[in-house]
Amino acid sequence: MPVDDSATTIRAAIAAEQAFLDAASARRDRLVAHLADELRVPAEDPTERARQRGLRAQHAELTRATGGLVFGRLDGVDGTVRHVGRIGIRDDDEAADPMVLDWRAPAARPFYTATAVDPQGQARRRHVRTDGPTVVGVDDEPLDGSAGGDLVGEGALLAALNERRTGRMSTAISTLQREQDDIIRAEATGPLIVQGGPGTGKTVVALHRVAYLLFTYRQMAERAVLVLGPSTRFLDYIAQVLPALGETAVVAATCDTLVPGVTVGRAESREPAEIKGRALWQGALERYVRSLLPRPRELKLRWDGEFYVIGAGTVGQLLASAVQGRPYHRARSVFAEQLHQVLAEAVAEQRATLLEEMDEGYEDILARFRVEPGHDGRSSSDVDGLMSEEEIEELRDRIAADATIARFVESVWPTRDPQATLRTLLGDATLLARYAPDLTAGEAALVAAEVTGGEAALAGAEVASGEAAVVGAGPAGWAPSDVPLLDAVADLLGDLDDAPPPGGSVADHARRQRGWVYGHVVIDEAQELSEMQWHMVLRRCPTRSITAVGDIDQAEAAHRHAGWSEAVRATLGDRWTAAELTICYRTPREVMDLTAPVLRAAGSRNTPPRAVRSSGITPWTVETGADRLPAAAAEAVAGLRGRWAGGTVGVVAPAGRIAVLTAALDGVPVLTATQAKGLEWDATLVVDPAGISAEPRGFNALYVALTRCTQELGRIVVA
Repeated sequence: MPVDDSATTIRAAIAAEQAFLDAASARRDRLVAHLADELRVPAEDPTERARQRGLRAQHAELTRATGGLVFGRLDGVDGTVRHVGRIGIRDDDEAADPMVLDWRAPAARPFYTATAVDPQGQARRRHVRTDGPTVVGVDDEPLDGSAGGDLVGEGALLAALNERRTGRMSTAISTLQREQDDIIRAEATGPLIVQGGPGTGKTVVALHRVAYLLFTYRQMAERAVLVLGPSTRFLDYIAQVLPALGETAVVAATCDTLVPGVTVGRAESREPAEIKGRALWQGALERYVRSLLPRPRELKLRWDGEFYVIGAGTVGQLLASAVQGRPYHRARSVFAEQLHQVLAEAVAEQRATLLEEMDEGYEDILARFRVEPGHDGRSSSDVDGLMSEEEIEELRDRIAADATIARFVESVWPTRDPQATLRTLLGDATLLARYAPDLTAGEAALVAAEVTGGEAALAGAEVASGEAAVVGAGPAGWAPSDVPLLDAVADLLGDLDDAPPPGGSVADHARRQRGWVYGHVVIDEAQELSEMQWHMVLRRCPTRSITAVGDIDQAEAAHRHAGWSEAVRATLGDRWTAAELTICYRTPREVMDLTAPVLRAAGSRNTPPRAVRSSGITPWTVETGADRLPAAAAEAVAGLRGRWAGGTVGVVAPAGRIAVLTAALDGVPVLTATQAKGLEWDATLVVDPAGISAEPRGFNALYVALTRCTQELGRIVVA
């Protein structure tokens, strides 16, 4: 029989890559063992302890690097061969080039960016497909112009896209495309906002950018990276990606869970959500908290049985000195320290005056009886009545520790609870008119009614605060739009205890501290953020090292921003960089062809992404009556699950149909379009598309619903 040269060539290539993978794995194991030996030696000085921290990080990274240890190879036109993998592995000869290039290293970039038009010194790119420790295939891509196409590693990419979905996002370091890599490696010099339609890999880009930034800018790991997602379901979906890339200095949260100790306890209608999302609240809250500062007035304090008066002028100076841009509670602490010092000096001065008066009286007595000074061992020079600096300092410390003085300071400048403070403002239309004058009277009344209307359900809640207790100030009654306002108030008031909690990793510290400043922030589905939520982000990253990804056409939040400039103008101004992902890898061409009229109905100004793959399956539609809807949905889902066994099926429906469908479809996620955002399944069933489009911003929601599948889309129309 004749030999199949192509099959022989492929087998030889697989054997060669298997031999290299075995060698790289063995080298990795030796490095792990060597690092473990070094870590057993106790560190005896700060330098050695710092070194061991670095060794522990290397050891953890090498230990975790099992899958994807090697996934690519670059053959240079000069004959050099370099392998690319999940982490870098140095050669036994440490002076030699690395045995495996880390995918984030500059030398590995041609693996993602070289093309036949711009080969960047490369003759061939090879994608190595593995299953655990076994090489199962190779895809070679000549870069000498003999192969066309605009995808990097098209065979490997399409193979990955056609795999069954598992319900968890996986890494994509072996199949990243050039426009994705450009964004991943962009400079972290300020806010970068990435517009990308469905299936363009926005989330993949955002997460791999985190891994790249932490690799390139090591100092970011010292402050951790915050990843903000649209829902806890979404965060669960992406949870494995960064650990798989070796990154643990990451805190994942939603805007609703970002403030420690605050829990969203109720839903809200769109109108108050839109009102409370506006940027005007930042100024309103600043004015309101500033109004809570004490005013200069004469203070009368009692110490050791005597009264001491501090004039209004002096008090005014203390207040001005204490505030100086500080948060409310930090300014209060400074004021208290200064007041203790002034009182200590007043006590010392009064004591000196009394002793001086006593000395003068004693001299008069001596003169009356003609007694010479010194006969009793006393003289006016021996007792001058002045306290030493050490004695005044000791007195000040006793004053600071005195409970009566502490209660006096509390009466002058009370500590305040952020939740009670906010509820006092929101529940009073008169206060809102004074401190948020940009609100109409109707808007202020709506906000106040929302607060007071929720008090009955929260009756009996107690508020520990220096101000009057406000019914319903507990966390159970907060709506999502309240969380950014609470965060702003907490920031303006300042924490009473700035000491970091003991123990845990950097990420643990960051997660537990509201005021933590992150090295970088990544926002997924950023089009959903209100202006006040953007303020919440900026407080956590004042350097503005931010990567925000989203699709303005998928926005469903109460605010109506038609473009990114409008969405971020109030917080970022024009100080941000735009990028765009234009190629849809996930959603089949057959599905994307359905979206043009939906986008037009949504008022989109954007060009939808270009789909580069076909599933070969035409989207289908069935029609049913409302009474048969559960049965029709169950039948359709059963067919999809049978065709996509081993994969995933999801159902998207209007909010009003979720309960009945959930009861009929056991074991299948049934979600609104908002809940489905960012997720993907092999097959999607969209139930009652007209019902989805009739919801607020419904055509945007329908666009989301239609584009969740990687293979097959079905629709049930309710007649």
